Amino acid sequence: MIRGREYYSLAVRRPDGNIFHYHERLNTAFTGPVRRIPFLRGVLVLAETLILGIKALNRSAALASTDEQGNGEEIPNWLLFATLSISLILGVGIFFILPLLAVRLVDPFIGSDLVSNLIEGAIRLIILVGYVGGIGLMKDIQRVFAYHGAEHMAVHTHEAGLPLTVQNVRKFDTPHPRCGTAFLLTVVLVSVVVFAFLGRPDMEWRVISRVLLIPVVASISYEFIRFYGLHPTWPIARLMSLPGLWMQRLTTRQPEDDQIEVAITAMGAALAADAGQSYIGPFAAFPDTVEEAEPQAAEGEDSGMVEG
Repeated sequence: MIRGREYYSLAVRRPDGNIFHYHERLNTAFTGPVRRIPFLRGVLVLAETLILGIKALNRSAALASTDEQGNGEEIPNWLLFATLSISLILGVGIFFILPLLAVRLVDPFIGSDLVSNLIEGAIRLIILVGYVGGIGLMKDIQRVFAYHGAEHMAVHTHEAGLPLTVQNVRKFDTPHPRCGTAFLLTVVLVSVVVFAFLGRPDMEWRVISRVLLIPVVASISYEFIRFYGLHPTWPIARLMSLPGLWMQRLTTRQPEDDQIEVAITAMGAALAADAGQSYIGPFAAFPDTVEEAEPQAAEGEDSGMVEG
């Protein structure tokens, strides 16, 4: 899935080997002038990412399971909502509450509030890296990570001004600064700084603060991601992007050619949609499919091409 300026696109290889591609206009609630307000835009990006991710997963699952008669079944909306809710609760619990409970065991032996919060942040980082590294050992996830790498390589190719061919895409590495993995790692690192200012109040208030400040941490993290995404040649920006790029060594793999073809199709469909054109790519056997679900997005939007 690729998000453009006004549209997002989805490319899926169907069971018969053909690539289906689809694009849809982005919701203007996430693309209007409010998108240019610092810090508030970080919350909007997070919400949009969750919504687009769920929609893309639902549609791709239906397309990937389409039979010879063209029948495919999407996941019911209630099940998607339940899955998203449970995932969010588990994510907050594992990555924000669990480190807090773990550091509580050693708090009686720590005299410094700062040290306590630093240890909590270190535990959170270890959990994140351990979780990503652990799921990366699964064969199915390794294939997902290869598609992740193909998306990044296609974005690199477009940003370099090269034609979207398998040979050109192969010239680039899999990590990319504007990546969800980099965002997650930045959230963990920023949370260490933000929570350090809170001291050590009672445990219930510490738990509440971790949950309520997630949007604040996400907003600050997005500004970091946006800064070094807009200024990739600046030395300070390149230094800031290094941890996220290193982390992506765990979440990306070198893709096969057929995976790169899907990424090229998604990228080409997004670019064509933003240009008001239909996309007929070299690997797509189906005509472009579009859904005009939302009114036109505001012009001058500063959201660059990103992958999903």
